[in-house]
Amino acid sequence: MARQKLKHFSYISVPSKIIPFHHSLLFKSLKSSPVQTIQFSTSPKLFVLLLFFLLFLTFQLGIHLPFPPVPCSPLFSNAASSRQSIHIWQRVDVSSNVSNEFWKQPNGMAYRPCLEFSEEYRLQSVVMAANKKKYLLVVASGGLNQQKLEIVDAVVIARILGAALVVPILQVNPIWGDESEFSDIFDFEHFRKVLADDVQVVSSLPSTHIMARIVTDKETPLLKSPQQIRSRYLKRFNREGVLLLRGLNNKLSKDLPKDLQKLRCKVAFQALKFTAPIREFGNKLAARMRSRGPYLALHLRVEKDVWIRTGCLPGLSPESDKIIQVQRKLHPELLTGRSNMSSHERKLAGQCPLTALEVSRLLKALGAQSNTIIFWAGGKPFGGPEALQSLTSEFPNFYNKEDLALPGELTLYENKSSILAAIDYIVCEQSDIFMPSHGGNMGHLLQGSRAFAGHKKFISPNKRQMIPYFLDPTLTESDFNRILKSLHENSLGQPELKMDGARRDVTAYPVPECMCNDTDTRSTV
Repeated sequence: MARQKLKHFSYISVPSKIIPFHHSLLFKSLKSSPVQTIQFSTSPKLFVLLLFFLLFLTFQLGIHLPFPPVPCSPLFSNAASSRQSIHIWQRVDVSSNVSNEFWKQPNGMAYRPCLEFSEEYRLQSVVMAANKKKYLLVVASGGLNQQKLEIVDAVVIARILGAALVVPILQVNPIWGDESEFSDIFDFEHFRKVLADDVQVVSSLPSTHIMARIVTDKETPLLKSPQQIRSRYLKRFNREGVLLLRGLNNKLSKDLPKDLQKLRCKVAFQALKFTAPIREFGNKLAARMRSRGPYLALHLRVEKDVWIRTGCLPGLSPESDKIIQVQRKLHPELLTGRSNMSSHERKLAGQCPLTALEVSRLLKALGAQSNTIIFWAGGKPFGGPEALQSLTSEFPNFYNKEDLALPGELTLYENKSSILAAIDYIVCEQSDIFMPSHGGNMGHLLQGSRAFAGHKKFISPNKRQMIPYFLDPTLTESDFNRILKSLHENSLGQPELKMDGARRDVTAYPVPECMCNDTDTRSTV
């Protein structure tokens, strides 16, 4: 049914097919009637009237907006009948946006992907290919992007231990209940082929190891170095042949030998590719955004669970703040960074998500105009549509995947939170600019992906520095905008060169380990 509906609307998806279609029908009807032809040729008044009608029709079609002024997803409206107007795609005049400094891309300093491995690494690969006695099992937990990061680390650990990697198991998330498996989300064959020279990837344990005694830790400890990993697991692993690891989130050191850093980038940016149906649908939604011109993608972290976990308050009303405080007391285990800091102290420390009002003020300070096209990713905001009112009133061209999808297109992905997150990721990845309202795994991976793709613009809100100015009522708007613009001059996605002794995750900062330029072909800075 969804496919039939898609075909029904596709004929009006390209503006150039709309106007000729209507004009051809009109002229065909005129030519098919002798009476109409005589009247057309003998009555100047009728000719003028018809010409006026054609110009009026063309004008009306030319200014028809592709989306209603207010998003009409289920989050914002229950009027399904209004959805049809979404899909009459017309490119509007965005020349003012294109020329605006806001859309200017950062200087990438000619950095490009550079994943050439050392001779020693390549020789080890030959030895590993002949060894088929050890198999690593990994259970990846959390949401989609945490699972991606854990899979990256799983591949690196398999390489360190000289083991084959069994396709990772995705743990069912207790919050969303998504039972998707690896191959439902990621292209397994692509994953296996890309990593063929690094780690052998298999779909299941071979029959020779099914009855093996599995070496496992109840909780994976911090793994600071390859030597520590080998010391902890290798002896038992060599004896039993199967190792099971779970809870890898942020357990593997970010400071690894260069070849292993390159391997992390290879997994994150090349091997982990979404399945063809997910890519096709994500690309389709991105194209619908692109039909309007350049667009900004936002990852808004204003869901109820985010406010509870961060120890922050949404500030929508005293009642909403009280709801969060009560829930936090009922579930103290959810609070991240357990400390005695108040919500206000966390705010000043830059540990809280930006509210819709703060995102709006920041974008305006950086030069975003009111006609900026915005795609937003994220879950249902706590407080409903009113929580986003400050953004939608300033930037009415404000849409998410529910607004972009044709009726029935998202039905296949109900209760598939990981696939929906993958679709969001694709549309955000293809945006001209991306900005997260708070840290998180999605922003982390998109930062690295956009850098690896040539340092596409990525706005990193300097929350710790800018929040005091949000709280200063004495600042004029012009002074506020000037200060915030100055604070973000070096936070727009340009290459961030690694300082001596700094430990940064290459999946967010691929320079210098995974990228090089003409001044340094060895990828060192």
